[in-house]
Amino acid sequence: MADSLPREFDVVIIGTGLPESILAAACSRSGQRVLHIDSRSYYGGNWASFTFPGLLSWLKECQQNSDVGDKSTATWQDLVHETEEAITLHRKDETIQHTEVFCYACQDMDDSIETGAPQKNPFMVASSTLTKPLDSACLSEETHSFYGPSYEMPAKDTPKNDGEILLEVTDVEETQVKEKDCGDKMCMHTASDSGKEENKPIVEDVTDQPKRNRITYSQIVKEGRSFNIDLVSKLLYSQGLLIDLLIKSSVSRYAEFKNVTRILAFQEGKIEQVPCSRADVFNSKKLTMIEKRMLMKFLTFCLDYEQHPDEYQDFIQCSFSEYLKTKKLTPNLQHFVLHSIAMTEPSCTTIDGLKATKNFLQCLGRFGNTPFLFPLYGQGEIPQCFCRMCAVFGGVYCLRHQVQCLVVDKESGRCKAIIDHFGQRINANYFIVEDSYLSEETCSNVQYKQISRAVLITDQSVLQTDSDQQISILIVPPVEPGTCAVRVTELCSSTMTCMKNTYLVHLTCSSSKTAREDLESVVKKLFTPYAETEIDKEELAKPRLLWALYFNMRDSSGISRSSYSGLPSNVYVCSGPDCGLGNEHAVRQAETLFQEIFPGEEFCPPPPNPEDIIFDGDDKQPDVPGTNNI
Repeated sequence: MADSLPREFDVVIIGTGLPESILAAACSRSGQRVLHIDSRSYYGGNWASFTFPGLLSWLKECQQNSDVGDKSTATWQDLVHETEEAITLHRKDETIQHTEVFCYACQDMDDSIETGAPQKNPFMVASSTLTKPLDSACLSEETHSFYGPSYEMPAKDTPKNDGEILLEVTDVEETQVKEKDCGDKMCMHTASDSGKEENKPIVEDVTDQPKRNRITYSQIVKEGRSFNIDLVSKLLYSQGLLIDLLIKSSVSRYAEFKNVTRILAFQEGKIEQVPCSRADVFNSKKLTMIEKRMLMKFLTFCLDYEQHPDEYQDFIQCSFSEYLKTKKLTPNLQHFVLHSIAMTEPSCTTIDGLKATKNFLQCLGRFGNTPFLFPLYGQGEIPQCFCRMCAVFGGVYCLRHQVQCLVVDKESGRCKAIIDHFGQRINANYFIVEDSYLSEETCSNVQYKQISRAVLITDQSVLQTDSDQQISILIVPPVEPGTCAVRVTELCSSTMTCMKNTYLVHLTCSSSKTAREDLESVVKKLFTPYAETEIDKEELAKPRLLWALYFNMRDSSGISRSSYSGLPSNVYVCSGPDCGLGNEHAVRQAETLFQEIFPGEEFCPPPPNPEDIIFDGDDKQPDVPGTNNI
């Protein structure tokens, strides 16, 4: 039980985000006694994924002014000795700010009216029936049914050949997509529906427009467990550090992935698909033959640009966008390379742009036609996978477990123990703390950045094709100088992150204002609010926006240890999610901290083969016939 934990551990880790979870797995794998705790009721911290009702509960928690968790009645101050001092930890999660929710879909499933003003913050009304806390992140196998009866949970221990990652999901979802779903779940509008509201325009009545599924808010709530909504939107580079670590450590057996099927470009108000492979480039009708040759020549150079320093040495101080102009690329190709291949800001340096382009090209073809993978059931699965590995090797886990303070020895300056909300004093040699748990006093000199996030539920893809099961990534260039590009990731139902006939769209950029102010203009460019009363044909062609969430998230990456005040030498800090597309920062940080704590130890080595494990007594040599033991 959580109120009777062992009193001695080697490593105590506070927070279950991705860096902490990787460190927990690495420490447990190297034979350390690990206690991994989190004050939240779910795994992952700001890396977590929620069902729709779970997200509403999370939003309610974010808006509460009271401390997270129950306040303890234990007098923990009495457990601190005279030769010790306490460093109190934060009891409030202040990493999420400016949450704003808009519901554009009509509320009643039986209501045929599709127009009207969108309702802001609908979860304030609906939360009374959706206050059950999210328990989906539990590591036990029994929780697999949480994902709902519509989907089959992938087998976590499916053996992989040659260490590769299983990329394809079972065809259950593909079959369901093809079936017509009528009744109270999903229905198509017909011309007769317009008779109920003659004065209100019905989208489906416009000539030459395909009929659309009518999605209501009630239906989204009803199918809420079909959603797995990430707090942070990221993809995995197929040759990236995280994929290599998953394969090396065999943690990949706990997850399944799908390949991102296409990369899109936004240019002159239109969305088009970017050719990735050599075959795509030469089959593309968007590029002229001259452009195709120019692009292939430039990409070939980027693959080994280090071998030709004379090609870029004079432009090291220039931005990558300025460097592209010197390569005689057409504006069309410059746009593709900058925003769809390198996926960098126009102001990034030439070297950074060339590195990003090379990384993109090296990741092509390993698992599919694009460089990216996406984990089924969302990004929140990845921290859980590493937590599962830690538990397999003896790690102890406690959620909803508040830590009151760190106990520091005054003479040595080292942290000796933690005191939890039960009044238990737990000793350890090393302590790893996620940044959000540190007090304002400890972080008084820290300057945080912010990430602007938006999560949207829409009724169709931003770029329609014959297949409705596309996973897409799109970079929308900045409109004004000084603003940031916006990264858009669109997920279909086969990723197990949204209900059938809907898409889950994530928008991400570095913050300059509130999330809504940073992202709403891009949302309006790509989508039409479901409740719009006056819609022209151009707007009608866009996907309809059913529900939207905006919020700002703290970006604590890139902060040096010296920025924290009064941090004991054996206390290490992990940052939250950064704004980048990949997970390289989290993996690199986890490995760096592990090598600092346990120099010389291998980081997340492969688990032993069960056939090679020798149990006590198995290594005895058989007796030689004709001899006697004396």
